[in-house]
Amino acid sequence: MLTINKITSASPVDYAAEELKKYLRMMMPECGDIKVAYNPLAADGFRLGLMQDFGLDVSDAEEPELDDILYIDCDEKGGIIAGDNPRSVLLSVYEYLRQNGCRWLFPGVDGEYIPMQDIKPVKYRHKPSCRYRGWCNEGAEFQQCMMETIEFTPKVGMNVYMMEFRIPTAYYNSYYKHLNNTENRPAEPIPPMQTLQWKRQCEAEIAKRGLQFHDIGHGFTVDPFGVDSANCWSRIEDDQVPEETRQYLALWQGKRQLYRGQPVNTQFCMSNPKARELFRNYIADYAETHSNADYIHVWLADAYNNHCECDECRKKTPSDWYMIAMNELDLELTKRNLDTRIVFIVYLDTTWAPLMEKIENPKRFSLLLAPITRTYTKSLGEIKMKREDLPKFELNKLTMPGSLEEYFAHFKAWEENWKGANLSYEYHFWRHQCYDISGLEIAKLLNEDVKAYKKNHVNGIIQDGSQRSFFPTGLAFYTYARTLFDTSLSFEEIKEDYFSNIYGDDWKLFDEYLSKFNALIPFAYLSPDEASKRRGVYYSPDFADRAKKIKELTAEGRELIKAHYNSDVRVRTVAVRLLEDHASFCDFFADAMYEKALGNDEEAKALFQKFRVEFGKREVAIERYFDQCLYMGSYARIFNMTTPEKEPVLLV
Repeated sequence: MLTINKITSASPVDYAAEELKKYLRMMMPECGDIKVAYNPLAADGFRLGLMQDFGLDVSDAEEPELDDILYIDCDEKGGIIAGDNPRSVLLSVYEYLRQNGCRWLFPGVDGEYIPMQDIKPVKYRHKPSCRYRGWCNEGAEFQQCMMETIEFTPKVGMNVYMMEFRIPTAYYNSYYKHLNNTENRPAEPIPPMQTLQWKRQCEAEIAKRGLQFHDIGHGFTVDPFGVDSANCWSRIEDDQVPEETRQYLALWQGKRQLYRGQPVNTQFCMSNPKARELFRNYIADYAETHSNADYIHVWLADAYNNHCECDECRKKTPSDWYMIAMNELDLELTKRNLDTRIVFIVYLDTTWAPLMEKIENPKRFSLLLAPITRTYTKSLGEIKMKREDLPKFELNKLTMPGSLEEYFAHFKAWEENWKGANLSYEYHFWRHQCYDISGLEIAKLLNEDVKAYKKNHVNGIIQDGSQRSFFPTGLAFYTYARTLFDTSLSFEEIKEDYFSNIYGDDWKLFDEYLSKFNALIPFAYLSPDEASKRRGVYYSPDFADRAKKIKELTAEGRELIKAHYNSDVRVRTVAVRLLEDHASFCDFFADAMYEKALGNDEEAKALFQKFRVEFGKREVAIERYFDQCLYMGSYARIFNMTTPEKEPVLLV
């Protein structure tokens, strides 16, 4: 009989023991019960605990609390499964199971591949390539999905989960109001307090697994001044700004008011000492009452070219004022004996490095590089740009970088006076995934991007993307997680691992089928960052000819799907039937894009609306994998479904 002994007492180790027991019993259904006990003196069976408790070397972990090391030394009867922190013990359990053939390919039980076989010996020690490996809530999210994605995170070797906003009403409302699909699903409005409760539930699940919890982001530019950031990007009336605190909002175009009525997009007057005092005290109060947050992200507003234009603010760049505010925050946290880590963001206007100020206590802070305006059709090559080649900072007259190379040139300017920890906030799984019909282009790009970041002193990524980024497959997300875990892995290695598990022995046929979409509907053609450079944007008779061939390709695909429709392995049945939905998706989309490519905009709009409504009938069946709200909102940009404010009518 197998036994599991917990050498170390910690919640993630308790959870790791239960997960090991569950999957061992699934792998060996007749192995009998597996006893789990806390026994620090155990000398046999499986022994789970900290490497330090086993006398194992962890000197290659710069900060053991943050840097994971996985250690496994097991035979057929058990052995040591350890890590340098409690979370790493859980990661080691999943890696032990992975090396015994288990795979987690989509979130949820339908995404698991658990072979039925006896366990085999495993000897393994690995420090993951990147310190920060995670994702952040985005898109349209529902609570069951959130629970499954938190559970999924460590199973694929990731260690970070971020919850953006104090109360993430925008993301939850997008789902529960069923935006972009109200014809098929009536709205189910939920109050902010329900969303807050659900966020706390997520936090508890994150803590149970020992994951790094990153919190907040936007909102701190208005919350300290009595404006509720829970409204996120929704427009509110300006009279909701308390008159006594209006003086602290940014002066923009002669007025101190909400920027276009949007709280989260509004900057504050950073040169005003009282404003900075309210700002730092609000954040310190939050840190004091939310000690479960490992990192609090303190970002500025989610808009650019709208910083304060008062005489004092003009004397320094926003990045300089930002550094002053961060240093003051550090002093306040130190005064309160709080060791909360703070993340500041290189984003929009603060892409430009400060000219005069710098962080005084790097140990408190991490730099977050957020290249939101980069192109996603190519990765980073050699960085040839230098600081003197960059456009000079000009208050509220900036043009954002268009390439990852230009962003890294700015980052190198930051590095002249910043020597602390770096990570990136990326957007592959936001709108950009929607323009890659095969899912293969984004996957390959991710493998290249993770390696480029690591090479250039950025030690990991948090993805700002939908929790439902698994359409038509989960290859892109799997590639992201595996490359962060081990940058030596090639895209082809990862693809074979993933496809052979979700499609079986004939996986190459599915790979070939999906690859054909790249020739007919190229990612670079659909991607807005590339399309905007072309005259006529999406007008292309050549593409129209190719769009007509989509239905021939999906007919070919349906034959492949039919031949593999049912499998003894549940995840393969799910994966193949998801391709059936994908084929219908492509047929609808091709009809609309055919008219768009010919310049028949009104016909294209009508067909897009048909696509949105008809495909929306499938949402309930595939919502764990496909984000209807995000996809259709992103495609609204292609078909010019805009309001007078030039914002897409259907976009989140």
